[in-house]
Amino acid sequence: MNTTQTFQRNAGFFTFFLSGFCGISAGIVVTLLQEAYGFRYSMTGTLLSFMNMGNLLAGFIAGILPAKIGMKSTVALLSAGYGIGYLFMGLSGWAILLMAAFFLVGTARGSAINTCTVLVSDNSKSRAKGLNLLHGCFALGALLCPFAIRAAEGKSFRLPMLILALCGFLMWSVFLITPMEYSHGKNSPPTDWSFFKSKKFWRIAGLLFCQTGAETSVAGWVITYFKDSGIISPQLSPYAVTIMWSGTLIARMLIAFVLPIRKVYSAMITMSIGAIIFYLGLMAAHTQGAAILLLFAYAFAMAGMNPTIMSCAGKMTTVTSVGILLPISSIGTILMSWLVGIIAEHSSISIGMASNLILYVGMLLFSIAIKRLPELKGN
Repeated sequence: MNTTQTFQRNAGFFTFFLSGFCGISAGIVVTLLQEAYGFRYSMTGTLLSFMNMGNLLAGFIAGILPAKIGMKSTVALLSAGYGIGYLFMGLSGWAILLMAAFFLVGTARGSAINTCTVLVSDNSKSRAKGLNLLHGCFALGALLCPFAIRAAEGKSFRLPMLILALCGFLMWSVFLITPMEYSHGKNSPPTDWSFFKSKKFWRIAGLLFCQTGAETSVAGWVITYFKDSGIISPQLSPYAVTIMWSGTLIARMLIAFVLPIRKVYSAMITMSIGAIIFYLGLMAAHTQGAAILLLFAYAFAMAGMNPTIMSCAGKMTTVTSVGILLPISSIGTILMSWLVGIIAEHSSISIGMASNLILYVGMLLFSIAIKRLPELKGN
């Protein structure tokens, strides 16, 4: 690789670390806002859904707008959402402003996923290893965010949001100085839409819909679930995210450096089965120790799923195709974040969380469907 390619890849790693820190923090911040302003479950779910709507819109824009105004301008426009969104959260408790803030945070997260995936996959010798390292960086940021928020919260209720805003503006600044070769204009290559005819593409899209919908819903609601159900003590429940992302980080590093995945389609089936088993166990856990162990095991089982899905897309991983895949997956996150809140409002938080099992079963079925494609048998 040349110097520019190395810079692009490393910029992708660093900005995705910051995105992990800022993106997963939203699940903790929403509980702080819930406590401060007395929000009901339905309002909490609405805020998380607005974040996922922003993620959805950013995915579409990031796939289409670069052909009009260029990659750099598109990323600069969308990735400012973390800084602006968290700044809004730190300044006001108005519901309408908080909805806009979570929407902006979602646009930044969606932009970061799209941009970093392309930067790393296009500049790594091994696509699978590069993407697992990329998602490992995200997991590291997610792992550290509860500690930073807890430390800042002790000094001021608004300080965590202001720190997150600074991190968001840092990510935006790094994107601004990163060379991006994706151009626009008369000399740019025509957009390749051939992936629309691929059965593999649409089955991957369905798999991502289920995987990101369930995983994001769990990440957004797990703190509220543990806190309100009383399974984990109020002092420990904010660190549920750390437990979850510790398992994710360890698993992704093992996949990247120790136990590389060779048969990706068989591996996705195995990971889906593991996720179902451990999530069922998590929902049945009634003691703190069991809940912690099962949350870690669930995260470990799910860790390699997203990067493996993206790596098996192969040559279909372009700015345009990722700009279609990620919004499809975002629809799952919008629906589940909202649905868990509605079910919790009218029934219980436990039943709301259990509804995620529908998507885990869907994840298994799509994994089997992909493996059964004639050209992929034996993988």
